[in-house]
Amino acid sequence: MNWLKKSLFRKLLIGMLFATVVPLLLSSIIAYYTTSNSMKQQVIDLNHNAMEIISNNLKIYFQDLNMLTGSFYVDPELMSYLRSEETPALQKISIYNKVNAMYISRLEFHGVRYFSNMKQQSFTSSDVGNREMDKMLEDYDEIQGESIVYSVKSLGDKRILLMQKNLIDYPESTILGTLNIYVGLDEIDKLIQSQVLKDNAYFLMINNQKQLLYTSVADSVADTAEVRDIQSNLLVNKGSFEGEMDGKKGVFIYINNTNENLPFTLVKFVSDSVINESAYKTLNRSTMIQLMAVIFVVILAIILSYFIILPIKRLLRSMARVEQGNFDIRKDSQRVDELGILEDRFYIMVRNLDDFMNREYRNRLELSTAQLKMLQAQINPHFLYNTMQYIGTIALKMKAYEISDKISELGSILRYSMDFHTEVVMLGDEIKHIEDYMSIQMGRFKNKLSYTMTCSPKAMSIEVPKMLLQPFIENSIVHGIEQGRGYGSIQLEIDTIPDEAVSPILRIRITDNGKGIKEEKMDAIRKEYMEDKLHYGQNGIGIINVLQRLRLSYGSDFTWEITSIPYEATTISLFIVLNSQEIMEEIQ
Repeated sequence: MNWLKKSLFRKLLIGMLFATVVPLLLSSIIAYYTTSNSMKQQVIDLNHNAMEIISNNLKIYFQDLNMLTGSFYVDPELMSYLRSEETPALQKISIYNKVNAMYISRLEFHGVRYFSNMKQQSFTSSDVGNREMDKMLEDYDEIQGESIVYSVKSLGDKRILLMQKNLIDYPESTILGTLNIYVGLDEIDKLIQSQVLKDNAYFLMINNQKQLLYTSVADSVADTAEVRDIQSNLLVNKGSFEGEMDGKKGVFIYINNTNENLPFTLVKFVSDSVINESAYKTLNRSTMIQLMAVIFVVILAIILSYFIILPIKRLLRSMARVEQGNFDIRKDSQRVDELGILEDRFYIMVRNLDDFMNREYRNRLELSTAQLKMLQAQINPHFLYNTMQYIGTIALKMKAYEISDKISELGSILRYSMDFHTEVVMLGDEIKHIEDYMSIQMGRFKNKLSYTMTCSPKAMSIEVPKMLLQPFIENSIVHGIEQGRGYGSIQLEIDTIPDEAVSPILRIRITDNGKGIKEEKMDAIRKEYMEDKLHYGQNGIGIINVLQRLRLSYGSDFTWEITSIPYEATTISLFIVLNSQEIMEEIQ
């Protein structure tokens, strides 16, 4: 990727291509799937309409076949022969002629057979006399009642429709015999084949058991597994479902015809290639348009990138000259856009830098002299401590014991505060520092300031960040008491809280009865604390920064809260979870 990182021109070109190609590609995909889904629904609706017509034609055809079975009843002489138990030659010839006439009435009939219950004889007429036909004609299912029964039979490798009907001697209920008609699928094929297109397939299933009677594809293609899959999805009277046939994905569209005599289902398979043909054409057209758009964008990107990169290259050459120490450069371009402004600012910066370097050379001599004087004026902190100790000794000699004590306390405060090498101290040391600090403050305020402190002995050895307590105590004095009524009290409470769910908690609570803090200011303090950075604003440097130091030291183990009732109680509470095993053992 170095070839891309080192060239702004390539980045702009790739970026503009990406910004163009991705939306175009997404729009093409969305358009393709939208068109495909729309076309699929249109194909389903159109095929349902066409299949309704085919279904009605099939229904009429089956009704015509049913009417043929009633032709026996219109011949009274023939009916008398059927009732007779005798078998004279004239009766046999008459019955055979009727069977043969029915057989030759339709070309799709492969055979007609009448079995007489009265004579216990069969009368057959068929188009072939081979063993397959004999086997077919021997295929006899005994039926009950007077309804026509339909079933699917085999003639060699072909399916045929077997119609069976009992002839009843009306008005009696005597069954004279059974008529079997073996119907080929030529006529059904003609009714359906007019609608068959490439990558389409029709299936015709009869009866409530959905027996496969007809398929427009080879039986080897419409295997048993595919037929069972189709049969399992025929749930409603009319619908569709997605599937696969002969390795091609597509949609099966079906219509159930609830014909009283012969209920049947017509199924059509339409492959996705047929459905998506229009979508493919639309996608190809849009792809050509988008390809032209991409070429145009590439040319435009090259032109734009060139005019953007040109002033940047001038700036790079000017920067190289400045790096060599040559500040005498001039602007050649008159551009007024953002890049022109950038060039202007660069040349102004170079001029200012030239002036600054000249001034800097002169200032260095003055700075060297000033640094020498500062070194001469430095005061060693040890000198300050020794001086305060000397003043304390003089105060003792003069029997000014209070002055000596205060100087000693002040020295202790300075020594504790100016020890920059120590960042973590024992809580007991921090409390000793606060006691020295409050001793001086109470000396200032005399009887106007009172101070109480309670601390659990177990907490004295806990390590805490240095200068933890003084900012809060000082804030109570300066902002609470001095700016309030001028007198008041401060309470410092330190203890440990046992907690069975988590480790023990160190609780520090500072309370004063001074002026208090307004709700808006407390909200501002909480907001500044949440910003997670050091603050030097109006809400107090000490409080915010101490809270931030505690969060940096303890993370989520530190929490705090603040409440204020003016001139009654303003309380800041600090809670620190003690996770150290040694600390927990010491306080337990």
